[in-house]
Amino acid sequence: MADGSPNTVVMKFGGTSVAGAEQIMRAARRIVAAREAGKRVVAVLSARGKTTDELVAQALEISDRPEPREMDMLLSTGERISCALCAMAIHDMGHKAISLTGSQAGIVTDSSHTRARIIDVRAERIEQALAEDRIVLVAGFQGVSTKSHDVTTLGRGGSDTTAVALAAALDAEVCEIYTDVAGVFSADPRIVPDARKLPLATFEETLEMAASGARVLQLRSVEYARNHGVRIHCRSSFEDAPGTLVVSEDESEQETVEQPFVTAVTHSDNEARVTLVGIRDEPGVAGEIFTALAEAGINVDVIIQNEPVGEDELADLSFTIDRSELTGATDALAALGEVSEGLRTDDRIGKVSIIGAGMRSHPGVAARVFEVLGREEINIEMISTSPIKISCVIAADAVPAAVKSLHEAFELGAGAVRPEDAAGAEHHPTVSS
Repeated sequence: MADGSPNTVVMKFGGTSVAGAEQIMRAARRIVAAREAGKRVVAVLSARGKTTDELVAQALEISDRPEPREMDMLLSTGERISCALCAMAIHDMGHKAISLTGSQAGIVTDSSHTRARIIDVRAERIEQALAEDRIVLVAGFQGVSTKSHDVTTLGRGGSDTTAVALAAALDAEVCEIYTDVAGVFSADPRIVPDARKLPLATFEETLEMAASGARVLQLRSVEYARNHGVRIHCRSSFEDAPGTLVVSEDESEQETVEQPFVTAVTHSDNEARVTLVGIRDEPGVAGEIFTALAEAGINVDVIIQNEPVGEDELADLSFTIDRSELTGATDALAALGEVSEGLRTDDRIGKVSIIGAGMRSHPGVAARVFEVLGREEINIEMISTSPIKISCVIAADAVPAAVKSLHEAFELGAGAVRPEDAAGAEHHPTVSS
């Protein structure tokens, strides 16, 4: 679907982009401008500002453990409010608009309340509305279960996935993700002031960035885009400049003169490490441990197990998780009984990663990473790699220094002149003003 329909665009506006009346009016004007430019427009809206957090807080005032089905009923209201208000603004601007819930828009999911996955998009009603010259506003983050017909929500950042799924179903030329930042950067600008906006990134690079701490795009939305060939244009709600175009690696190679071997430095400072000391070194033990974690809904990142040096020696197994899931992980492991001689945790660790599709063909990148961190006297506690990523687990308080030093060492700053800057900027779709 890389080429897409030249007449259809999906535009997604995040919570900060519709936080108040002024922001909703700005989003409405941008949507109308795209329609007046001849595009068929579908817009996906998030809940306004901190609405979702406020709804969660209200639920916790009533119940310590809110029933998941009713949480979905509650949480889905925020996006519906945004869509209805934006539709009103568009009507006042002289255009026809219709707001739809996720279920009305044909977003069909599994039955996993508060973290459902999209399994189908039945967009007939959207197609009909577009044929009637309407602008369609779809409530993000939600759908309907194919089995129970209950309202479901997709988890944090789920509106991104809604938008990408609709773009795939409608064969849109691009899915524009509007947010409060200008695009995807080479590092977090709050840590590295001279971080550069990337004109172009591949799906693989963006997936690794999202998985390694970057929060501009939701991981599942990028997975969906890669699997269905949806071009994503991540850009600012508050300015008209091009943002970052996320495309397949083949398309990236066509649009750039040369692929940089390191694209970005990402980080996370909310990690925790769990170490099982003295586990039995025999088949099935690791499966037992990680099955228990999976059943508890715990996502595991970096995993390291040492090999015992003698026949009677025991192994140690360490892994990292999100700090917020530490209690759930220790509870799940405790329920297994005596699989190890002891359990240790550390909730003050972080992770720094370098990412770049060009790393496949550039030897010595890992050596450079370790050299830079060593020079900064930053101890590496765990290492994880993929063909386009190197991640180092370090102390949480060392993360800012690690990000700055690696960003400088690989010359990723805004002052660095790269051939893809000029080439990539020429190919941004200008579907709205």
